[in-house]
Amino acid sequence: MNFDAHCDIWTDVTHHYLRGESDIFRKYHYERLKKGDIEGGIFVIWNDPPFDKDPLKRTRQMMEAIAQEEPLCADILTIARSYRDIQTAKKEGRMYTLIGLEGLKSIGEDLALIEEFYQFGARHAGLTWNEANPLATGIKGDPKRGLTDVGRQAVKKIQDLGMLLDVSHLNDASFWDLLGVANGPVVASHSNCRALCDQKRNLTDAQLKELAKTGGVVGLNSFNEFVHDIESQQTLENLVKHLDHMVEVMGIDHVGFGFDFAEFLCGDTLSSFSSQSTPYTIGLEDASQVPGVIEEMRRIGFHPDEIEKIAYKNWHRVIEEVIG
Repeated sequence: MNFDAHCDIWTDVTHHYLRGESDIFRKYHYERLKKGDIEGGIFVIWNDPPFDKDPLKRTRQMMEAIAQEEPLCADILTIARSYRDIQTAKKEGRMYTLIGLEGLKSIGEDLALIEEFYQFGARHAGLTWNEANPLATGIKGDPKRGLTDVGRQAVKKIQDLGMLLDVSHLNDASFWDLLGVANGPVVASHSNCRALCDQKRNLTDAQLKELAKTGGVVGLNSFNEFVHDIESQQTLENLVKHLDHMVEVMGIDHVGFGFDFAEFLCGDTLSSFSSQSTPYTIGLEDASQVPGVIEEMRRIGFHPDEIEKIAYKNWHRVIEEVIG
C-alpha cells in the first residue's frame, strides 16, 4: 500500500461542491486511488488562482466543502486528526487523509488562524505556495528574502500544535531560515532533486541532507517539469532516478511519495502553474498508475523492505512522532 503526501483532491471537491454536488470523493476519486493502491495521504487546502485574490475566503469555502464531504464518505475515507485515526482506518479497511495547508497566505499576519485551522482538522502546513507573503518567500519571490519575524513565530506555532512543517515551495533563503529556527522533523511533501533537474522547486543535495538530519521525509513529486528539462525525457524511469538519488543522499528512512497529481483539475487552474500541455510524467498520468513506480523500483534493485519504507512506513513514522 502507498501513502501520497501531496494531493489537490480538496480543490476538486470544492469545485463540485460549488456546483451543488455531494459525495464527491466517492464519485470522482475513490476508484482511481484504490486502483493505485493508495491507502492514504495528505489532501491540501490550496488557494488556487484566481481564488488567491481573497485567500481566506477561499480557504473557508474549501473548509465548508470538506465539512460537507466528511460524513458522506465516512464509510470509505477517514479524515485523520491523530495517528490513532490512521491505524483505525487501516484496520477497518478505509482510506485516510490528513488535511494539509499548502501555503498560509490566507492568514496574513494573524497567527491565531493557524490554531483555528488546526481545530478544524489541519495537521500539515507550509508557509507559502510560490508567492511572497507576510510569513516567507516562495520560489517566485525575491530570492534574497527569507522568513519574516512573523514567519518565525508561525514555524513555532505549527510545531507546537503538532503539525507537519513543510518546506516545499519555499525559496532557498526561506528554506535555510526555517531550518535555523525549527525543532524536530521538517518535511518536503512534494519535491525532487535539483542535481537531476535544475528547477528552483527541486532541492539541492545540501538541503536534502539537512532535512534528513531533522528526521524528516521528502516526497517524490511526479509533476513533469520537476523530472527532466526535456519534455520527452519526463518519464517514470527518470522520475525514479530522483528517488534513487534521494536515497543515496539522505538514506532509506527519509524518502517517500508526494506525487502532486493534478489531472483532475480544471484547465485554468492547471495553466497557472504548468508551462506545458499536460502536467504528467510519461507512464504516471494519475494515481491509478502508482504500482508502476513500485515495479520500476523493483527493477532497479530496491528490496521489499526498502520499498515498504518508501511506500508508507517513513511517512507513518514522522506522522506518529509529530502529530501523535
